[in-house]
Amino acid sequence: MTTPTPDAASSATAASEAGAGRSSKQPLVSVIIPAYNEAATLEQVLRRVAEQPLRIEAIVVDDGSSDSTQTLLERLQREGAGGLRVLRHETNKGKSAAVRTGIAESRGDIVLIQDADLEYDPQDLPRLVGPILEGHADVVYGSRFTGERRNMLFLHWVGNRFLSLVTNILYNTTLSDMETCYKLFDRRVLAGITLRSSRFDFEPEVTAKVLRRGIRIYEVPISYAGREFHEGKKITWRDGVVALWTLVKYRFVD
Repeated sequence: MTTPTPDAASSATAASEAGAGRSSKQPLVSVIIPAYNEAATLEQVLRRVAEQPLRIEAIVVDDGSSDSTQTLLERLQREGAGGLRVLRHETNKGKSAAVRTGIAESRGDIVLIQDADLEYDPQDLPRLVGPILEGHADVVYGSRFTGERRNMLFLHWVGNRFLSLVTNILYNTTLSDMETCYKLFDRRVLAGITLRSSRFDFEPEVTAKVLRRGIRIYEVPISYAGREFHEGKKITWRDGVVALWTLVKYRFVD
């Protein structure tokens, strides 16, 4: 069950249009933030998102967290956190399911995925949105391998590079980072795509379906500070196997 927070929609729109550099004439950017047991970092992520000179609605999808994430979100809403909407899954359904819920409830002209940890820095958001605002792209990915970064574990690096290579071979493209969290879409692109994934396979599924439609993906460099497992990182090698199968499957079916 997905439970929207009452009155969040109207307050989010009003708050997101307030402040310097956030004209109501700007496109609305829906920042989808799936969260599962991310109470330690979520407030800081939301604060950094709200600081960006963009017209933003931040949509947090609490994916059945068992820590204090729900309590934190309730407090932030009581305090009137700008541009914040909260949705909740009563049970944990997986990151991709949370992303799908957020997309379905979003109203933005541009849809952007933001992790609830601090691996990805919201200060990169204006740079990511730029190519769409300038009319250069309909889909933008932030690449962890072309910008400033904290080095990730070797096996994660190999897995990410391998999946990007498979993507390039199957779909005739030259992506450097298919598995990046930072993905931005012109809303009209997502309107023509049916997403079915639930766990961590949103990345390969949406990439495959975008590329099969002949849409070229624009990459920009981003900063990256990868977490270790003891810091809360959840993705494992099993998710890499699922991603590989997803890339192959959606090369031939939709």
